[in-house]
Amino acid sequence: MEQRFLTPAETVQAIVISGRRVVTQSRFRTAVLSLLAGFYIAFGSQLATVVTQDAATTAGVGISRLLGGSVFSMGLVLVVICGAELFTGNSLLVKSALHGEIPWGKLGENWLIVIIGNLAGSLFFAWLMFRSQLWQGGELAQHAIAIAAAKCRLPFEAALVRGVLCNWLVCLAVFMATAARDVTGKVLACYIPIMTFVASGFEHSVANMYFIPTGLMLAAELHLNEPGLTWGKFFLGNLLPVTIGNIVGGVVFVAFAYWYIHLKGTRPSK
Repeated sequence: MEQRFLTPAETVQAIVISGRRVVTQSRFRTAVLSLLAGFYIAFGSQLATVVTQDAATTAGVGISRLLGGSVFSMGLVLVVICGAELFTGNSLLVKSALHGEIPWGKLGENWLIVIIGNLAGSLFFAWLMFRSQLWQGGELAQHAIAIAAAKCRLPFEAALVRGVLCNWLVCLAVFMATAARDVTGKVLACYIPIMTFVASGFEHSVANMYFIPTGLMLAAELHLNEPGLTWGKFFLGNLLPVTIGNIVGGVVFVAFAYWYIHLKGTRPSK
């Protein structure tokens, strides 16, 4: 009987081999793929905003979070199935570097290009949603602003810890999607951990690159002075600690952990 998914050891090997792309892939290709990932995560983010705008008052907070997480997972599904470079998922490249398949300098270069590309894609998508005038005025705009303001008000430590917990789950989703051998399996692998992190209230750096600028644009349009909602708080109060947390969560609890379990002491493949 044909094996329907990769074992954990086989999955680790597949991720390590996939990481070799950073050596041969051009910077331009990486930049384009990172822009696409920014768009894809923003698609899921805007849909989660729409779905949850009044769900808490009608179905309860828990169900609202479940619905938001369910539709938000579409973003990672697009990244995995269609192919894109997502900064949080690229924490798994550390496996390839630890195993000697790629130089650490190439890893750093990839992370830099990808996080800039993700940010550019997210900002452009936020601008597109703003220009669409779908959200101007009404409860949806107020909901989007409230999401952004709540994220900017998080204490540094809380944002960092929520970032750790978030990317622990995101990288497990990518790990399981790599193990799956068909599209259905990959979709389910993405759905369960991503729904869990959103419903739990954890923080994803690339999603916040969309959520917070959208709230800032809408607040400016409506001439609202929302306390704590500023570009400075976005970059230094939220994005910085969440990004650090995302790196720690993905690198320590998934990339390093599974490299240590399955590959430590073995030789790189030729």
